[in-house]
Amino acid sequence: MESSLYTIGKVVNTHGVRGEVRVIQVTDFEDRFEPGNVVYFISPDGGKPQTLTIRTHRTHKNFQLVSFEDYPSLNDVEPMKGGELAISEEQQGELSEGEFYYHEIIGCEVHTTSGEHIGQIKEILSPGANDVWVIKRKGKKDALIPYIEQVVKQINVDEKKVTIEPMEGLLD
Repeated sequence: MESSLYTIGKVVNTHGVRGEVRVIQVTDFEDRFEPGNVVYFISPDGGKPQTLTIRTHRTHKNFQLVSFEDYPSLNDVEPMKGGELAISEEQQGELSEGEFYYHEIIGCEVHTTSGEHIGQIKEILSPGANDVWVIKRKGKKDALIPYIEQVVKQINVDEKKVTIEPMEGLLD
């Protein structure tokens, strides 16, 4: 596979006996899991990505339950636990102005509007109404920054830099 792969979900467990896996979604695009779509399975121990076609998809609690063509049983999907589902660069769609893919944000350095370096974005959580960016800080516990207008003031993915205006108590 020539192009880069981008994670859309983490396989955390199996579900039932009919070959479903429980996936934590790490994409804003729910249609990534539509039946018929092609995804790539990346094993936790590395190796060549495996091409899979989604057979079924449904949402259950906070998980996406997904099954794949040619993987009809629990035994077929058991080895997938701990792996990731990904898409190729060609499968990414065009975004509107001011929208970004997670992989463009992760790795960005975060500074305040006054120039103080906070740390680097290591993960994006999607718990509800807005995303929360996890900032790895040197010598401190991770900071959680809500992706809202009042806090995130500027994003420059080319320079891998984000500028924030922290609300009171946000960085404590």
